[in-house]
Amino acid sequence: MELLKSIRDLYLPVQPTVKQTGEKVVYREVVPSEQLSPFIYCYWQLKTISSLDENFIYRVVADGCIDIFFELERPQESFVMGFCKKYTEFPLEPEFHYVGIRFLPTMFPQLFGVDASELSNRYEDLILIHKRTQQFLSQSMNQKLSFEEIKERLDVYFLNHLADVEWNLDSRLYAAINQVLKTQGLLRVQNDLDVGLSERQLRRLFKYYVGDSVKTFSKVVRFQNILRAKPSVQSLKRNKLFFDSGYYDQSHFIKEFRNHYGVTPSKAFGR
Repeated sequence: MELLKSIRDLYLPVQPTVKQTGEKVVYREVVPSEQLSPFIYCYWQLKTISSLDENFIYRVVADGCIDIFFELERPQESFVMGFCKKYTEFPLEPEFHYVGIRFLPTMFPQLFGVDASELSNRYEDLILIHKRTQQFLSQSMNQKLSFEEIKERLDVYFLNHLADVEWNLDSRLYAAINQVLKTQGLLRVQNDLDVGLSERQLRRLFKYYVGDSVKTFSKVVRFQNILRAKPSVQSLKRNKLFFDSGYYDQSHFIKEFRNHYGVTPSKAFGR
């Protein structure tokens, strides 16, 4: 299990805080039980405090993770969002209360025996992926629960689920993931990644457990490390962050950042 714990130590995926609606929309994250922390990065909540004047467009940036999410008013309608190599936008009603479970890279396939590549760049009804979890959410979640109570119920369910999991811990796969994370996605896959697997074997394992290629995952990790650094527009220009982060030039950096985030770096980090 030490192989799995290392991902949590090396990777802290960021979803930017909701800004454009002032205090009418709140986003929160809470860590799961310590026993679950190698597998689940967080439980999250996105909800309106008061009704908005119009529909809300929620942008999710590329973070290398797979999420389960549902509207607390309709927990029977739960979904899985797969690994995405670009940002995704969800149009929401003027009032909403969403809850989600964000799984660290490789953990959703490990816990549920699902091929991650079948979910990549889209979302799917949870009942088609894991009926027992969908039934648990449908029967156990409701609007009367506080976020703390929701966390407790999710902890109990996933701790029980762990007892039934058959792990496939290929040390070579996790050695490759650790190298990507330790280098913040800056390694040259063909030259720097030597874990005892052929290129074909590595591609197959990454597609099944992560959802895409090593190269694509590395790009997302690189992008996420820039987000976590929270550079200012001035520092982006002054420090030439795009060179330090492995981009060819500024236009390459802006293009890839916009693909992952949905806006340019200057807009994302503007003060």
